[in-house]
Parts: sequence; structure tokens; C-alpha cells
Amino acid sequence: MIETADQIKNTMQRYGTLGDGDILMRAFDFGMTAHDGQLRASGEAYYTHPVAVANMLAGMGLDLDTVITALLHDTVEDCDVSLDTIEATFGASVAQLVDGVTKLSRIGEQNRQSTAQAENFRKLLLAMSEDVRVLLVKLADRTHNMRTLSFIPKAEKRTRIARETMEIYVPLAERIGVTNIQNELEDYAFGVLNPEMQETIKNRLEYLVTETELIIPTISVELQHVVERHDIECSVTGRIKTPYSIWRKMQHKKVTMDQLADIMAFRVLVPDVESCYRTLGAVHGTYPSVMGRFKDYISTPKRNGYQSLHTGVIGPENHKIEIQVRTPSMHEYAENGVAAHWSYKTKEDVDNFKKIKWINELVSILDEEAGADEFLEHTKMDLYRDQVFCFTPRGDLIALPRGATAVDFAFAVHTKIGITCNGVSINGKNRQLATELENGDQVDIHTDENARPRAEWEAFVKTGRAKSGIRRFLRAERIVEFSRVGKAMLQKTFRENGKSFRQSAIENYLTALGSTKIDDLFAQVGEGRIPALTIFETVHPDAAVAVKGKSSSKTAKKQTVALKIKGDNSGTAIIMGRCCHPLPGDDVVGIFTTGKGVTVHMIGCDTLSKFNDTPELWIDVEWEREGPKRVSGRLKTVLSNVPGSLAALTTVIGQQGGNISNIYLIDRTPDFFSFQLELDVKNVEHLRSIIGVLQSNKHIESVERDING
Repeated sequence: MIETADQIKNTMQRYGTLGDGDILMRAFDFGMTAHDGQLRASGEAYYTHPVAVANMLAGMGLDLDTVITALLHDTVEDCDVSLDTIEATFGASVAQLVDGVTKLSRIGEQNRQSTAQAENFRKLLLAMSEDVRVLLVKLADRTHNMRTLSFIPKAEKRTRIARETMEIYVPLAERIGVTNIQNELEDYAFGVLNPEMQETIKNRLEYLVTETELIIPTISVELQHVVERHDIECSVTGRIKTPYSIWRKMQHKKVTMDQLADIMAFRVLVPDVESCYRTLGAVHGTYPSVMGRFKDYISTPKRNGYQSLHTGVIGPENHKIEIQVRTPSMHEYAENGVAAHWSYKTKEDVDNFKKIKWINELVSILDEEAGADEFLEHTKMDLYRDQVFCFTPRGDLIALPRGATAVDFAFAVHTKIGITCNGVSINGKNRQLATELENGDQVDIHTDENARPRAEWEAFVKTGRAKSGIRRFLRAERIVEFSRVGKAMLQKTFRENGKSFRQSAIENYLTALGSTKIDDLFAQVGEGRIPALTIFETVHPDAAVAVKGKSSSKTAKKQTVALKIKGDNSGTAIIMGRCCHPLPGDDVVGIFTTGKGVTVHMIGCDTLSKFNDTPELWIDVEWEREGPKRVSGRLKTVLSNVPGSLAALTTVIGQQGGNISNIYLIDRTPDFFSFQLELDVKNVEHLRSIIGVLQSNKHIESVERDING
């Protein structure tokens, strides 16, 4: 252990990040004592884990506080150590980092693994938003845990950890540019989630390395000569791509491994940016380039800050190869991401670096009342997408996920722009808001202060920011509408019971009714969470007894409707739609209408299309278990124009227990009569039974239920 402590110390001295070496040794001894007697699943002393994590971070050039945090990151959760003790011994900065990295404990019993995962990730993002070093320690912690994952006996647990690693920690590592950690996490997780494919690719790579063991050194030497002939100082290295990156390319291109030609990648390091472009010219002047493979990440860096020139060529001996050209500083960032910038000089540099813009954008989603699963959905969405780069009319660059639309662009510029957008011009031409954007598009969003997001936008937007903005607005609009409806329901309840409605009188009872704002109370009534009668009785307790006494007959009458609003006990008026005549047993939905109450329609009724733009008026309704004695249904029939056909129709309906309440002649020809009938029946099954018998009668040409007559 002492040798390992010295190794960490020497590494930090090499990077110039050691500072006070004595406090590092104290932290080492403190952690070893705290974990004394604890073992890992591998049988090793537990303290080998935090030491390995600290060693990894020291090798990335991280500062002293971060390395100490790695040594102590499990002491609060797994040992009898408090944050106060850590702060008193190692300072407030280390205590804050340890608190952020401490494994997130499950709160209460979680019924679903995804919810627990989402809650934990939510907290992790909040911690990261304060200091990105928390994420760096967490990624190193996960990397070492993946190295020893095979010692966990339960396959189900190994799979869960590997999937979580691939879905959450790999894209996080990619976002902050820690390529070494990203590649290692990918391959360990890939080996658990798809072991057969990984083994197949590894075997194939081993064969190729054996067959072509001299090719990579030969190509490296030739590339170096090509570049140096143009008086550019350089160093060239080559490698075989990782199994996971090869598998991902196979999936993307839908090809087998034998069809993949570019499994070799070469890296050319040159002194400066100008040399990068000169090197690119030298390479393209010597070898045929592969169309579509050139990418300039120097002038347009990736969202994680990565910079390099990428190109594909048919290189020496006709091998298709990938070449990356970059400077040494770009290479350091490509390997260690944000950690490469930790060699700061002032406190201001530290404070600026701690905050990472994209993390704060994700955390802003937490401002809305969204569930943890919804947040994880948005976050995964933002982490995984490839990018397109578009421009505002002023020339500002906006980076978006591939497949993003004009609405995503609007919300990326500003939430207010997204809320009020009502059109878009792309490259000077008017286009639809659902248009997918392409690299280099100039996007001019048209706005109107009266414009509002539409519910259907959710189906085509790609960014978490746009989805959360749309949902937040629709929720707010829904509350406003429910407040209006609830107020109308209260006015009606007061009027029906002989009392004038005075808002100021209700405001005196807000606390007793569990609200702080009158509009919130109205909304609760509109949503059916508080019955209107409850508020009336609270304001007029003396009248409540009389109201209850008088309401029994009304209640009995209302129960004959045999349908209720889910969660509603307020006595809201319910009306059967005359357009479709829903029957007990039909799939139905309610539409809130001011002054009327809820009108019930069958799912599929044409009338519902009029309310597509007002989803806040749609109400869940359900039939009571005990249906009414009789309800009204409607049929459309065509009878043969022969004597006795109408008598046959009425006789069959009467024999089946139905009662004709109205009959209308729709059309008459020499051969047929068309009628619309309104019947009193028990439920939808009763009506279907009548239809079945009518269809077998020789005088009846056709009969069907009329739901949109």
C-alpha cells in the first residue's frame, strides 16, 4: 500500500498538482483505517478500490482535492465517518466533493428499478452542476467497478450495472470528452451485454493482427515520411479500433465485420493548427480520399470541446484507413476531456471551469413538475444524439441533436422564442415548424405574442429542452382552464342552492380548504380534486344540512346516468353526446364545456376532432358498475320496399326487449326504405344483440349502429 501511495504522489508531482504531500498521505492513512476489515467481492481489501480510483484521477492530472476525494469517497456511506469529520480534517472543498460523490442511497422502497435509477441520476446531475469534479470522480469510480464486475456472482445484477453504465455513464464520459474512460466503460459493458459478439470481434481482430502485424508500423512510417516531406514536424501512431466501436459501426452501416475496411486508425500530432491543415493537404495530395469521411472538428468542435481533423483515405498498400490530425494540446483534451484543462492558475479559472453549460441546461429541466422517469428520458435524449450545426440570422451557432426541428431550434435560442414561435424560414424559404434541420441551415424563427405551443409538437421535437418547455406550458394552460371551469362550477353550485357567489367570502377559507391562492382552489374544483359542494358547505355551514337533504333526489336521478368522472365527487353535470349516443360498455371520453358540464362521447366520434387543439378539455370518464335501467341508442337501417317489412323491424326489436322512441325516414327508393331509429336499450351489448337478430331477417337489407348521424 505504501508503494501505491508513493506512486500517486509521484504522479501528481509530475503533473505539478501535488501541493501539500503530507495531507495526501494523511488522507491515504485515514481512508485505509476507515475501511479496515472490509472486503470487495473479489476478496481483496476494500481500500484497493478508492486507491485505484485516486490513481486513475492522478494520472489524468486532477488537483489534490479531487484525488483526496477519491481516497475518501466511500467513507461516509460505508464507514462510521461523518462529513463534519472530513471537513474538519481535510477542508470544506473535500467535504463538499465527498458529499457529491457518495453513492446515492435509495429512499424508501422503490417498486421500479427505472424510477430508482432516474432519481439517483437526478441527484447526480444536481451535484455535478455545482462542481464537475464530482462527475470525474464518479466516472473513475464506475470504471474501476466495471473492471471487477466479473466477481459479482449474480448475472442479473451484472447485466443491470452494465446497462446502466452504457446508458448513463458512457454518454456522460463522452459529453465531457474523457475518451479513455468512455472506451473502457463501453468495452466492459459490451462484454456483459453482448458477450458472444464481443468474443467474435476479438477473435477476428486477433486474426487480423497476426496476419498484418507489420502493416500498422509500416503505414505509420510511410505517413510520417509523407508529412515530413512537406517540412512539418510530426509523430504518427496507429491502432486497431476497439471491439465496441467496430460493432457500433457494423450496426450503423448494416454490414458484417468482413465488409468493414477501416478498422485501423492513425493519429498524426503536429505542432500547431496551421500544421494540421497543411498535413491534411499533404495526405490528400498523396492518397485518394474516401468521399464523405472528412470532418473538421477544429473549426467546429464537438459539443464536448473535442478538436481534430478526421479523414478517410485509401492509404499504403490499398488499405482503407482513418487518419486524425491534431495538436498535442488537442490530443490531451481528446484523451482526458475537461480534466485536461485542470492546470489552472487562478481561483477564478477554477470557479469558471467547475460549471459546465450543458449540465446546467439539463438541471433546468428539474424546474418543472416532471417525474424522475421523464427527466431521465430527456437526459438520455440529450446525451446520445449526434449533432447538427445551424445558424441564427445574426450568425450565432446553435448545436442541436440530429433530427432536431425548427421548434427545437426555437427553444434552444430561448424558451420564450419556443413558446411564441408560429413559423420558420430556413435558408430564406418558409417551411413547416416540424422540418428537420440540416448542417449549415440558417434558421429564422417567426414569433407572435399570441402564439402558443401545440400538444402535437411533442411528437416531433427531439431535445429535452423543447419537450419540457412544451409540457410545462400545456400544464400551466391546463391549470388556467381548470380554474375557469372550476369557478363556473362553484357559481352554479351557489346559485342552485340559493346563495350569491362572492369570491372574497371563499378567500377567507383558503387555509381551511388547503390552498394558498384562489385560482389554485378553482383549478382543484375544475379537476375534480375538491367537490364544489364541499366549498359551499365550508362557506355556508348552516345551509349545508338543507342542501344535503334536498340533494338526495337529485343524486338518485344523477346515478341513472351510470357514469362518473374519474376522481370527481363534485356533482359535475354529465350529458350523453347526441352525436354518437354512447352506451354503457362503450369506450368513452368526456369534453368539458363551460356552463354545461361534461359531454360524453364515444372514442372515435367525429365531434372529438374539433377538440384536438384543446387537450386540457378532455376528461377521463368511466361507467359505473351498476348501469342504468334504460339508455338511448341509435340505428341506421335499410328495409326492402315490400309490405310487412316495417312491421317485421318493429316486431324483432320488441321481441328483443328494445323500445323504439323515435323513427325517422331518411330516404325512399322504389326498392328500399332508409330509416334512423332511436331505441331505449340496457347497454351496448343489448344493442349489439338486437343488431345481430335484425341482420338475419329477410326483410332487412342492412343495419348498423349510427354514431355520427
